[in-house]
Amino acid sequence: MNNENISKLLLNINKLHTTKLGMLRIIKNLKIKDKDVIKYLKNEILNKDALIYKKGKNYYCKIGNITITINSYNYCVITAHLEKK
Repeated sequence: MNNENISKLLLNINKLHTTKLGMLRIIKNLKIKDKDVIKYLKNEILNKDALIYKKGKNYYCKIGNITITINSYNYCVITAHLEKK
């Protein structure tokens, strides 16, 4: 874990966005009813218990049984999914 990478993501949290297809995929994968998907994901990422790390070109945020994948260049949320048991 690199604190510099985590800080960069947190400093740019307001740049977080996704595509329409990405939004539909996230809603389906997480089974959420919240219409503001980005607000929901920001809250998860900002949770003090979130584990954030960078691998290759993506940031990963694990919180509980959720994993969020974010492109580190443009802060686009690629996907979010529940861990399989």
